[in-house]
Amino acid sequence: MSLHEDAALVLRGFPGQPELRELYLDHLAGHADGMWKACEAGHITASALVIDPSRGRVLLTLHRKLRMWLQMGGHCEPGDATLADAALREATEESGIQGLSLLPVGPVRLDRHPIPAPCNWHLDVQYAAVAPPGAAEAISDESLDLRWFDYDEVAGVADTSVVLLTEAARAAL
Repeated sequence: MSLHEDAALVLRGFPGQPELRELYLDHLAGHADGMWKACEAGHITASALVIDPSRGRVLLTLHRKLRMWLQMGGHCEPGDATLADAALREATEESGIQGLSLLPVGPVRLDRHPIPAPCNWHLDVQYAAVAPPGAAEAISDESLDLRWFDYDEVAGVADTSVVLLTEAARAAL
């Protein structure tokens, strides 16, 4: 199964956000290259909010280019067998934490946001990844900072998208 086919399967099974889910599925149906950064109409991305449920906190990255506190995530790559693999790879690379595990429910949220030309949109499929006990994070080249925030602190540092993702991740625990 191709990554494109996997994404369509994952999205067809996603129970929430029906209008946005259909927009993602229409995008994939209309763009054979809809998984890749080169697709100028926009592309599917994968992200994961790293959570530590035992301590009631999430790990956010201060994105180097956007200068915003965000979850870990980014573009799919040819070596990603599944959308979940892409999300887990991005979370591991950007957090430096080995042994992350995605919540078994699959994606917890979808978020479509505009990006600069030549592309138009990121159609982000958002997962939640649980950090193992004693996890030690390490800042990647894509980040200016990496920091744990208590659940109730997220709204004070991040945009609405990250707040909604935190709520969705907590509800999926």
